[in-house]
Amino acid sequence: MLRDDAGHDPYAALRLPGFRWFSASLLTQTLATQIQGVVVGWQVYQNTRDPLALGLVGLAEALPFLTMALFGGHVADRVSRRGLVLASLAVLNGSSLALLLLTVTGRIGIGGVWPVYAVLAASGVARSFLQPARTAMIPELVPPPLYHNAVGWRTSVWQFGAVIGPALGGILYTIGGATLGYLVDAALMAAAWITLAWVPSRPPLPVVAGLSVLASLREGLRFVWTRPILLSALTLDLLAVLFGGAEALLPLFAADILHVGPAGLGALRAAPAIGSVLTALVMALRPPLERAGPALLAAVTLFGLSMIGFGLSRDPLLSWFLLAIAGMADNVSVVLRATMLQVLTPPQLLGRVSSVNAIFIGSSNELGAFESGVAARLLGAVPAVVLGGVVTLLVVAITAWRVPALRKLQRIK
Repeated sequence: MLRDDAGHDPYAALRLPGFRWFSASLLTQTLATQIQGVVVGWQVYQNTRDPLALGLVGLAEALPFLTMALFGGHVADRVSRRGLVLASLAVLNGSSLALLLLTVTGRIGIGGVWPVYAVLAASGVARSFLQPARTAMIPELVPPPLYHNAVGWRTSVWQFGAVIGPALGGILYTIGGATLGYLVDAALMAAAWITLAWVPSRPPLPVVAGLSVLASLREGLRFVWTRPILLSALTLDLLAVLFGGAEALLPLFAADILHVGPAGLGALRAAPAIGSVLTALVMALRPPLERAGPALLAAVTLFGLSMIGFGLSRDPLLSWFLLAIAGMADNVSVVLRATMLQVLTPPQLLGRVSSVNAIFIGSSNELGAFESGVAARLLGAVPAVVLGGVVTLLVVAITAWRVPALRKLQRIK
């Protein structure tokens, strides 16, 4: 039985079969992606010993993703979102199999790492359609009163996969090298397709007749631009992770600074997700935050401080703990931003607005990886991470000053 806040049901969204299958697909796809990330990062760095090569891993996926994401949102508002997600997952499964084939045939290493970048570019195109379509599926699976609960559980599921995936990727690489890692990656991606196929199909939403593609894209961009709170939340996340994130450099830290090997790399990559999943579970099990704006600003501040500490640390356990704290802080931002997106956006615009959100996220993650690689090449890995944390703190201060509506935001509704 669904209840209001006075009798808050923390499992309300999970009681709906369609949302459970959706969550199972998200979990297996996240596990596959995280395993692939560990294997690709370690494989590329072992073959190049170049931090810029790690940055190019992010750029190879980011450029096609950013180029196609707005169009992906346009398509998500016009076709079956479930069908679009299934097609995207099929392409991602093909990319996993391609990496497996390149490794088995010895094309990676002897022929350089450029084939890896080509496969990641194809993955970037698939993700540009996957992310807006999957985000826009939430209103098709749960009623509006459960959006906050559904976002909390969706985030928890993703973070759980992000905890297990990197650790599993490091273990698989240690046991069977890249071949075993990519084999499990491909199997899990296939499972993601199968579980999503069990989600009930919904017809596409009605669209405005005669609306051109460009006009449709402008409509989504205009919506975000005219909502200062939503725009500022997206911008805050973009700049904080763009400059403050250190995930792309973790293979370098694991190999040359902390000396913990591929298994240690898996543990480091899992640390932010462990912190994040704990926070996500707490947020899913409790009513919405009453002071959402101050919580968002405080969370990003804590993220920046944690990154500065990680850059300065030489102790593996302390480094792991600081990454976990960063993950806890980042999750608060993720849940609040995603809840804003679901609550403030009309269903017929959700695909396009989700694509704008995906561009912000994709820019911060993948372009942030490239920025980290360039900064590490120019300044060194440690100064690059510390400086990124300092810039994050400056971004929070400027946002709080320039957008008082976000600073004063109470409950999202």
